[in-house]
Amino acid sequence: MAKLDLKAYALQGAAVRVGELREELAAIYRAFPVLRKGNIDGGFTRRRLANTDGGTTLLVRRKRKRKPMMAAQRAEVSRRMKKYWAARRKAE
Repeated sequence: MAKLDLKAYALQGAAVRVGELREELAAIYRAFPVLRKGNIDGGFTRRRLANTDGGTTLLVRRKRKRKPMMAAQRAEVSRRMKKYWAARRKAE
């Protein structure tokens, strides 16, 4: 009687499944190329992409563009906000 090596069969099945998943992922990326750029779970904007069929409008994540503040700028903002909140507390 032949000995069954279940671990080898499981590994072989897992390798086949990984291949199937890779093919499915490639098909998804072909259909939605914007997904290759990463996570698009928030900050959506509508943008027409040239490389999609018929110029389909897709939801694309909007990247936040903000210059970093220098220490003096942060201090100035802090001073203004302290003055603002002091005035708000005084008004109450």
